[in-house]
Amino acid sequence: MANYKKEFKRKQGSGGVWIWLTALSTTFGLIMIAGLLLLIFINGFGIFWPSNLQQFNLKNGEVYLGEVWEKDAVNSDSKTEEAQRLRLKIANRDIYGLDFKWIDESDIESTTEPDSALFLERMAWGQFYGFAQKLTFNDATVASGAVQIKAVLSTYLSEVNLVLDQIHHIEKVEIEDISYKTHALQLQQKRLQIKADLSAAEELHLAKLSGDLDELQTQFAETESRLITLREEVDQYKLEMLAASGESRIVRLADVVRWFQPNEMNVFEKTGIYLARLWEFLSDSPREANMEGGVLPAIFGTVMMVFIMSLAVVPLGVLAAIYLHEYAKQGIFVRLLRIAVNNLAGVPSIVYGIFGLGFFVYIIGGSIDQLFFSESLPNPTYGTGGILWASLTLALLTVPVVIVTAEEGLAAVPSSVREGSLALGATKFETLWRVILPSASPSIFTGLILAVARAAGEVAPLMVTGVVKLAPSLPIDGYFPYIHLERKFMHLGFHIYDVGFQSPNVEAALPMVYATTLLLIFIVVTLNLSAVFLRKRLQQRFAVTNL
Repeated sequence: MANYKKEFKRKQGSGGVWIWLTALSTTFGLIMIAGLLLLIFINGFGIFWPSNLQQFNLKNGEVYLGEVWEKDAVNSDSKTEEAQRLRLKIANRDIYGLDFKWIDESDIESTTEPDSALFLERMAWGQFYGFAQKLTFNDATVASGAVQIKAVLSTYLSEVNLVLDQIHHIEKVEIEDISYKTHALQLQQKRLQIKADLSAAEELHLAKLSGDLDELQTQFAETESRLITLREEVDQYKLEMLAASGESRIVRLADVVRWFQPNEMNVFEKTGIYLARLWEFLSDSPREANMEGGVLPAIFGTVMMVFIMSLAVVPLGVLAAIYLHEYAKQGIFVRLLRIAVNNLAGVPSIVYGIFGLGFFVYIIGGSIDQLFFSESLPNPTYGTGGILWASLTLALLTVPVVIVTAEEGLAAVPSSVREGSLALGATKFETLWRVILPSASPSIFTGLILAVARAAGEVAPLMVTGVVKLAPSLPIDGYFPYIHLERKFMHLGFHIYDVGFQSPNVEAALPMVYATTLLLIFIVVTLNLSAVFLRKRLQQRFAVTNL
């Protein structure tokens, strides 16, 4: 025992025990991170796999068709057998009012997997599990029974999709173009109308604007008439579905996103459905209160916000670091300034959000509206939340990190390098621009990496500076000035919060939360790896050796 204590004290004195404790803590942390990522990955990407539909016939006569999502043990009076219950996704929200139902295994009389069970993904009311009864066009039956409907459903759905593409083109291109031109002419008209005295040329231009607006109104009426005709055409395609419990529902083919019969599909067919649903998630817009569809607008908004934030925070942080280290006279003022910068890194993010709302949105944005967009008032242009103000707010949030890392990089440049540059006749600015900053660029990129890692996942400041639940249009389009930084935007972090905590059906939305979380992690890692790659290249190019 004495030898053991002596050996322990020897190892403790040499630091071996602490090394093992450090390694153990690091391993434990890595295991926790890996477990969390594995949980998110399984629950996130697992939702796109088409599971078989099982029909449960209960002893009380009830019948349910659905997917088994979870098994759980329940309290039982019997001490010999452990009772189990199943959590079924029964879908058919318009019939049952909920997506999930718990069923005790002891209440199940029989279970089957009917081959004719049909899985419908709809634009509204979520999925529908049931059996196809009748396919009609203009109230005339074109197919009846599962076999006939399966043979012709894809053909009719393709016809409907062609008409829906025309409707989408009219809504998103033609009507949007007319609306944009109308809005621009109305602003010109209002700008002339608020002037006290009009010249003869201005009066003629005002009359021409009125004529152009009347012509656009005529075009809009004609376009709207074509749109109504196409909508009436797609409304004629209908599918009658029967739920396992006996209720019947009429589903418009225009509302069907995808259909398949999972119980008849092999692995390769299910893989095709999985990839199609995954691509829809990455490339489509959300629907059904953000619980279905894709997250493309949120991906675009997140990446664009990070780029704008990076363009703002790096120059601001580097200039501040250069002043503090290269030009400011070292004293109590500079020390207090450094303390203030370090303390700013610990300020809650919502405080930055309130500051951004008051300073950027109300003061800066309101002033821009008064100077350049007075004809649009009282409707604000820049005096409301937008992606520009949200990005600048996050730039302020992360600028202390960039200042600290950039100043450390400047301090790491050997004094001999500075002295050698000055001795060769370079000015202080030339030395700073061509020698010191390139040598400190790896540290600057380190600060950028830390800034991106924090800003990409922030939600609280965005909620008051421009992020929304659903953005009707992206900040980039084909209309001048093409990049509209004043527009509101979607963000993956806020999308997770909205779907996970503000959704009317949290249980059904939980898989979307996992999938979006995994996607946000992937985007942050990708952005950070890109910055790490650039930092590595700069380290190799501007390596400085202190001889």
